[in-house]
Amino acid sequence: MDLHGSCHCGKTSFDVVSETPAPFMHCYCSICRKCQGGGGYAVNIMGIYETLKLHGEKYMKTYQAIIDKSVPKKDQKLCGNVRYFCGECGSHLFAYSKEWPENVYPYASAIDTPLPEPKPEDIYRLMLNKDSKCNWATTPKIDNKRNFEVYPDCSLEEWHKARNQFIERK
Repeated sequence: MDLHGSCHCGKTSFDVVSETPAPFMHCYCSICRKCQGGGGYAVNIMGIYETLKLHGEKYMKTYQAIIDKSVPKKDQKLCGNVRYFCGECGSHLFAYSKEWPENVYPYASAIDTPLPEPKPEDIYRLMLNKDSKCNWATTPKIDNKRNFEVYPDCSLEEWHKARNQFIERK
């Protein structure tokens, strides 16, 4: 599926192909929720890195978060994801990690293209442990099959394939 994403002020945008465009995974970790916004979690989808086309790149800035700021500075490590955002309006656009060089992770909130809507019972919530999730963010108690203390039991691709929502690249 061809996706177009942009910032709020319109100075930056991107196009990317995604085989896994349904925004179903809500991440409650402190890095995602603080870098993404005030909702208590962030929603990423996955795109194919080689298809990523940037527009207004001169306005884009990057940020690489510290994984655990509570440890002594000498022991702090950077998160593998580099987050891209608009340096003018601050809108977060996507993340990229050299650990998975074939993928890019657009924030669902930056996507302008209509996305497939997951069923409420199919939403996965991750990083719900006490060290990640803030106390005021509520999570529906549908069942524990979709709520994870750390990482879920399947990948973005596996989730999409199991629900016939994987869109094979042409």
